[in-house]
Amino acid sequence: MLKPISMLALSLPLMVVSNAMADDSASLKQKLEELNSLHAEFSQTVTDINGKVIQQGSGTFALSVPNQFYWHLTSPDESLIVADGNDVWIYNPFAEEVSVLDLNQAIDASPIALLVHRDEKTWQQYSVTLENRCYQIVPKDIDAGVTKVAVCFDDNSLSMMTLEDQQGNISEFNLTEQGPVSDSQSSLFKFVVPEGVDIDDQRLKTIN
Repeated sequence: MLKPISMLALSLPLMVVSNAMADDSASLKQKLEELNSLHAEFSQTVTDINGKVIQQGSGTFALSVPNQFYWHLTSPDESLIVADGNDVWIYNPFAEEVSVLDLNQAIDASPIALLVHRDEKTWQQYSVTLENRCYQIVPKDIDAGVTKVAVCFDDNSLSMMTLEDQQGNISEFNLTEQGPVSDSQSSLFKFVVPEGVDIDDQRLKTIN
């Protein structure tokens, strides 16, 4: 039987790692608290598991705390994601369809939604580690669709994000023209369903 001091010695490395990860998570949340709102343009590059570029695009990105998010890919094919504070709307103009999710469902699909989410219980589902200027966000659930997200800062300015999926594809988003969301831009977080578009309502029907 190991003596108590031996057990403590064995557990020390785990305690150090755990404390460091907790500090990194707190550091990221502090940066996001200071960010509060952001409007930027982005360029997107998607590479496969072999490093081959399979798609490039560009668009507009915005966020506002709490729980508001805007992602408009304008090329090569248009798509739009809007989180209005309660629901997440995913619009495909080509298919003339919009899907509606609960905010927590969207976070399960992509941890990038953590940028505007402050719920401590949700954050506890992810491991956060700081590497150079990038925070690596990894879901503890191995069945998550996105296996890793990196959020990178230049000082306090969000400059780049990457997402890696289960197939090994990596999407890299470089931000430019960063600035706070203006009053005139706040309407970005309100989605109006276009006429004639099919609605796929996937929100959880929970009973309070």
